Amino acid sequence: MLRVLLGITLFFIFFPSIAAQGIPQELRGKWRVSRILPAQTVSCWGDKEARGLIGTEIEYTADSFRWKDKVISHPSVEVAVVTADEFQKENSGSGSFVNFGILGIRVSQTTRIKINHPAADITHGSIEIPGDDVLMKDGNTIVLSVCGVYFQGKRERPR
Repeated sequence: MLRVLLGITLFFIFFPSIAAQGIPQELRGKWRVSRILPAQTVSCWGDKEARGLIGTEIEYTADSFRWKDKVISHPSVEVAVVTADEFQKENSGSGSFVNFGILGIRVSQTTRIKINHPAADITHGSIEIPGDDVLMKDGNTIVLSVCGVYFQGKRERPR
């Protein structure tokens, strides 16, 4: 029995993003989408659609996620550390180039939080909900992407 418990513990130490969990404390609160970031990406949106996201609010609680009137309760959440190199490799190519520097992230690795949910047709052209996949830039700033466009979000009540 002790071997089994040790094996399970080691699994979650080495593969923490697989562990089911609620929304991390560092992301909880209200955020306002403040600007578009200058990434060179292939997007399914035009300028008008992208600008429509500016000023909208995203709210995270321990067990829910909300953008406008769309609420996802008790979502499955993945938390992982992503390095600058990993991020660039995963998000560049086929006419797109984006890296931490372009997004204003000045560290070699950061936390990525993905909130899984049923497909949504909110943004016309994507099944995403704004704020369902974020990078923590710092305690009061997040980076999110929707439809290939990157945005910055600011915490409404800075810590």
